[in-house]
Amino acid sequence: MATVSVLRRLTGFAALLALLVAALPTPAAALELRSIEQAAADYRNSNQQLQDMFRAALLDTSKLAEYASDGTAYVKTGDIPAEWLRDASAQSRPYLYFTKDDPDVRKVLQAIVARMAKYVQIDPYANAYTLDYRVWEQKYELDSLAYPTTLAWSYWKTTGDTSIFTPDFSKMLDGVLATMQREQDHPRNSRYTHKELANDGKGRPVGYTGMIWTGFRPSDDACYYNFLIPSEMFAVVALGDMAEIERAVYHNVVKAHEAKALRDEVQRGIQTYGLVLVPKYGYVYAYEVDGLGHAILTDDANIPSLLSAPYIGYTVPGDRYYDNTRRFLLSQDNPSFYQGQRARGIGSYHTPDHWVWPLALIVQGMTATTSAEKQDVLTQLLASDPGDHLLHESFNPNDPRQYTRQDFGWPNALFSEFVMTQFQGVAAIPMGDTGDLEFRSE
Repeated sequence: MATVSVLRRLTGFAALLALLVAALPTPAAALELRSIEQAAADYRNSNQQLQDMFRAALLDTSKLAEYASDGTAYVKTGDIPAEWLRDASAQSRPYLYFTKDDPDVRKVLQAIVARMAKYVQIDPYANAYTLDYRVWEQKYELDSLAYPTTLAWSYWKTTGDTSIFTPDFSKMLDGVLATMQREQDHPRNSRYTHKELANDGKGRPVGYTGMIWTGFRPSDDACYYNFLIPSEMFAVVALGDMAEIERAVYHNVVKAHEAKALRDEVQRGIQTYGLVLVPKYGYVYAYEVDGLGHAILTDDANIPSLLSAPYIGYTVPGDRYYDNTRRFLLSQDNPSFYQGQRARGIGSYHTPDHWVWPLALIVQGMTATTSAEKQDVLTQLLASDPGDHLLHESFNPNDPRQYTRQDFGWPNALFSEFVMTQFQGVAAIPMGDTGDLEFRSE
């Protein structure tokens, strides 16, 4: 009898254990993308270092991404266990080049967009989230709302596939538009505060400009003046994408009109308040303004940046305001431009002083108009390799063995895109169409 009693207790315990195990989240499934793996394996270059770095860079996103139990895909930023809307969009972008021929890659992109749509509905003021949909950081960054929109638009234009535009994605667009509209007049309409912002978390005073207030830069650092011109530029691109999606896919003329109206207001604000006359360079775009006459003339390596304006689809090389700005940014007059023995380029106030960021170097190469400049940038990027064949967040331009972020997916993804588009003849995938924008005339 004692033996039977023990067996019954053990059977009951086993049943309870089975229930507990069943309640646990299903382990995430690793990515297997054969076309990506094949492209990396097939890449050959007489420069062994370039070959090794390209292969590592192209495969990096597949190592940081995984399927979640709900069918969405989660893209970790690297050595921080969270997904940033900005980083994940940029990390996914090189895989757009493989969507036409590989249904598995299309499936991954669909799953990444689906997860982002859920994130924004949870909290449109958050910039980073965890695998289980918790908010990791609530730093309101305007570009974090623009990135998922432009990624979805680029996927659509690349594949012709509208299946990503679900009711859930429509709700995300509603949240993006409502938040942008609210933050057009932050002092009157917004309740957002953050402990890292000035004025008890409210930010410094601003005037009404038609642009969209943002609390943080793409570097995750607090803005000094809260109209961040590169993010305003990217918002213009994203709102144009949104208007086209609403009109052509959801057939919602009202929402399309709202998105375009906001886009035009932001564009007028950029051209009215975002240009500053500098005697040595002419009119250049400021990095941040407050609408009250104050401006910061600099740039930051994180994208969107002023340097990246053509890459994000806001303007094109050859535009006089961009060219003026580019000359200023890549000179010693720019306080965030640093030069060392191995590299020279733009850094960030987020990392050690005088350290260069590969992100800024890559953007310089992708916006260059001469093959000599592109090759020069590539040489500096290869020189930044500390021996692991990976690109890092920032590095000492005198000694690349000193760097930040052991594992940082974004620059590796962008590097693979740089090599494909600038050296392999692959056509660039646009982020939006801003051909109808009006720019200030001198």
